[in-house]
Amino acid sequence: MARVIAITNQKGGVGKTTTAVNLGASLAASEQRTLIIDCDPQGNTTSALGFPKDPARRTLYQALMLDEPIDRIILDAQVDGLDIIPSDKNLVGAAVELVNLENREYRLKALVSGIQARYNYILIDCPPSLDLLTLNALAASDSVLVPIQCEYLALEGVSELLDTLMRLRRTINPSLAIEGILLTMYDDRTTLSKQVAADLRSFFGAQVFETVIPRNVRLAEAPSHGMPVMFYDIHSKGAESYIQLAKEVIANAQKRVGQGIERADSGAGADSGSSASAAAAGAGSVGSASTSDDSGSDGSGSSTI
Repeated sequence: MARVIAITNQKGGVGKTTTAVNLGASLAASEQRTLIIDCDPQGNTTSALGFPKDPARRTLYQALMLDEPIDRIILDAQVDGLDIIPSDKNLVGAAVELVNLENREYRLKALVSGIQARYNYILIDCPPSLDLLTLNALAASDSVLVPIQCEYLALEGVSELLDTLMRLRRTINPSLAIEGILLTMYDDRTTLSKQVAADLRSFFGAQVFETVIPRNVRLAEAPSHGMPVMFYDIHSKGAESYIQLAKEVIANAQKRVGQGIERADSGAGADSGSSASAAAAGAGSVGSASTSDDSGSDGSGSSTI
């Protein structure tokens, strides 16, 4: 039975789509049958896997709102062991149309439950907002993977996000766990990146993945070629990092099964929220010190994810 992981953060531009595409490809390369669900109306995950915009293509909208059979929606992502449920701009309408439907938060869960047995992992790329699409994704998921950009402003939203997750546990999905916090856009040349990483590890401990995703130009280039970075440049730091992340996710799953417990996620409550705020305050203390470091951080070897 597949483990369903929602990749979410209410802040945009933190690497959710990059993580969905490249973690999915890396899991598939590790012989883990994987499905990516593009739940973002922008459809960036769909295009990053080589599917140009096509109004005739059936997408998640048809499955959610028009009861289209899920087998007619799933596409082969042209990577062995990797499938995708595509998205398009019609999903914007779904966020509105879902409002008046019965069990509106659980429609995606019903779809996912019918195909879980086919996969080892199902990754859901969420939109950068807490709308009904994101609520559907979180209701359908076993756990949440939270990408966090290694910058001060990204830290400010951590407490808010974890607060939201706690409320969702009480109302929609009591078993929702924290899969892990993923540090993205890490630049080891800047004091700020190092301080943000250190603060998050200090407050959240084992919930933070050991793997960090660096700023890497190959990660930025790969989507324009319609392929995961491991097929664009297997030797790049970005590819190596996501391969390592996949190994960590698999190892955590095996440990969880062996121990019969969920990954420790006790920090997802109010204590985590205050800790995140403290982390943000700590990172702010090095803001001025990092200014000189940042001035050289946009060289030819750097790019956003």
